[in-house]
Amino acid sequence: MGNTTSDTLTSAKPMHPGELNGIKPDNRLTDPSLYFNRESSWLQFNQRVLEEAIRPGQHPLLERVKFISIFSTNLDEFFMIRVAGIEKQVEAGIQKKSIDGLSPTEQLDRIRMTVIEQLQQRHNCLFSDLVPALALEGITFVSFTGLPEQEQRILNDYFSQELYPVLTPLAFDTGHPFPFMSNLSLNLAVELQDNEQGSLKFARVKVPHILPRLIRLDEIDGIEKQEHGIRFLWIEELIEQNLDRLFPKMRVIQSHPFRIIRDADIEIEEDEAGDLLQTIEKGVRSRRYGNVVRLDISLGMSAFMRKLLISNLEIDDRCVYEIEGPLGLGCLMELLKVERPELRDEPFIPFNPFEEKSSGDIFSAIRSRDLLLYHPYDSFQPVVDFIDKAAADPDVLSIKQTLYRVGSNSPIVRALMKAAELGKQVAVLVELKARFDEENNIVWARALEDVGAHVIYGLPGLKTHAKLTLLVRREPQGLKHYLHLGTGNYNPATGKLYTDYSFFTDDEALAGEVSELFNALTGYFRHTGYRHLLVSPINTRERIIGMIERETGWATTNNNGRIILKMNSLVDPAIIRALYRASQAGVVIDLIIRGICCLKPGVQGISDKIRVVSIIGRYLEHSRVYFFANGNHPELWLGSADLMPRNLDERVETLFPIFDPALVQQVKSDLELQLADNVKAWKLNPEGTCSLLSNDAVKVNSQKRFMKQSFQKKKTDGIKRRLHIN
Repeated sequence: MGNTTSDTLTSAKPMHPGELNGIKPDNRLTDPSLYFNRESSWLQFNQRVLEEAIRPGQHPLLERVKFISIFSTNLDEFFMIRVAGIEKQVEAGIQKKSIDGLSPTEQLDRIRMTVIEQLQQRHNCLFSDLVPALALEGITFVSFTGLPEQEQRILNDYFSQELYPVLTPLAFDTGHPFPFMSNLSLNLAVELQDNEQGSLKFARVKVPHILPRLIRLDEIDGIEKQEHGIRFLWIEELIEQNLDRLFPKMRVIQSHPFRIIRDADIEIEEDEAGDLLQTIEKGVRSRRYGNVVRLDISLGMSAFMRKLLISNLEIDDRCVYEIEGPLGLGCLMELLKVERPELRDEPFIPFNPFEEKSSGDIFSAIRSRDLLLYHPYDSFQPVVDFIDKAAADPDVLSIKQTLYRVGSNSPIVRALMKAAELGKQVAVLVELKARFDEENNIVWARALEDVGAHVIYGLPGLKTHAKLTLLVRREPQGLKHYLHLGTGNYNPATGKLYTDYSFFTDDEALAGEVSELFNALTGYFRHTGYRHLLVSPINTRERIIGMIERETGWATTNNNGRIILKMNSLVDPAIIRALYRASQAGVVIDLIIRGICCLKPGVQGISDKIRVVSIIGRYLEHSRVYFFANGNHPELWLGSADLMPRNLDERVETLFPIFDPALVQQVKSDLELQLADNVKAWKLNPEGTCSLLSNDAVKVNSQKRFMKQSFQKKKTDGIKRRLHIN
């Protein structure tokens, strides 16, 4: 059984530093009008995701459908976590206002208004644009009643053989309690009349999630394949057509799909949790039973059914969303299985600098110089190989690693298991509280324990989100440390889809601090004097604000302050205020923020030196990069931490420095390319809207440029190998 370590880092958790370094506070900077609402900002981000589907010419057809699916899944998770949290505040009578001055009820009203509009846009895009375009390509959605009678009979037989055995109709009346409905379940509400008694009845039929939501007709025995077409039928429509089979001697009056979303945020009282592993397992199971926060109903559902559902699910009218067309469109990801490569993105094979090199070269390469990879344009395979080769290398004595999201079939965890089986010292911090990855992490934690690895489940009250690997290797000169530090997870699947940096080094100063951090995570070692690493919750906010204020000083004395920050979200009020002060002093600030941004750019006299852009494209922008010009001595930090209170106060995070000037310049060039993007970049406006950064200049799609650079590196590397040039 793994350990839950006691308060080691938590004892060093700082208070909010407020305004640091003696700079005079500006009372205007706490005005709520200078901040965007966090939830509204997130909805703006998801709007940008939806725009990738709406805007023609941006992606191949099936990729546009993919963005409809991503938008829908994102929105489900937003309700499960963020909306659920605000609903809890309302229920508890908490009236604490958000950073922009809105009460919880006002936030819920604004969310509802925005989501209703977005759902209508989604419907128009899918059914007025994408579905007709798919039909022109031979991919069609059919209705049961529009099929030939012979095919209807075959589908009814398919229902009898494949669906009927797994369906469970549940009645609701004086003898049957209202049936429980699990999170994200799609159901049919059925109104019936008893043929013998004449009374009205209500029943619920759950659409089984274990079967594909879209029935592909050419895969059903007896239905002939069409030469140039693929047809799909929504599974709930086939069930509706056969409801009489489920309710014999009853007349089906009407049926309507509905779908529920529940509060899925797991709350853990860790002080009371003697066995954190079992507590997390229980929490994952209980996720199905949280309060309902959204009820999607089909257009045209009767007032009787609607009222019955609202009453028995114990929700307010604001939780009900009437949706035209099929519900739960995250399932559209199933269409990507269709073998139509011309309707998908062209395959991309990333550059792998170690592709044809011997097994020991990765260590010698790291000894010769620090290495920085930019995924997915550089292959994630060297990260896997780093762990795999360490596991097999008899000179590697120990491996320490943090795991946050590793996926369901992890070669990295298998390599760690192999290392433990070979007798190496393997210590792994598995973050069980990684939201929606808890089940995967429980499986891997138990597998690692079974082979003798030391498994630690983190610190009470803190998620461990840092991305760290430390190897100790015996070499002729003595024991040597090798590090991998990253901005993303140890997950090869997301390594092909997310933009992240991987840094390999044998720097002993950094290795020493990483070793001290691991000791703090696994034991009782107390260390707060990190000189090189920024470690949350110890010093990240204070050091970031200090560097912002240093640029403020440069701007004041030499008029050359410069900051470029890239992250997923910017929420922390103290850091936003520091950026406002820097802008007021003349520091030129560019922020590349994919998701939430509570800072309001372009406000005269406050933030007119700050620009905020968001890039949404083929790959998910995920890296965290913090660049400070520092006069003529630039500093660059990469790592796992966004600038949000949770990342600064409630998680173990790391930001690590890049010392090599060439690598600093490389990353700065990457940032400048993204800032030049005028195809996939959106500019955040002072009123909270976003507009595309299109202009008459040469079109710059930064992600495509990075892919082109990767191809050029592969080409150059191939020439060098052919000429035997190192």
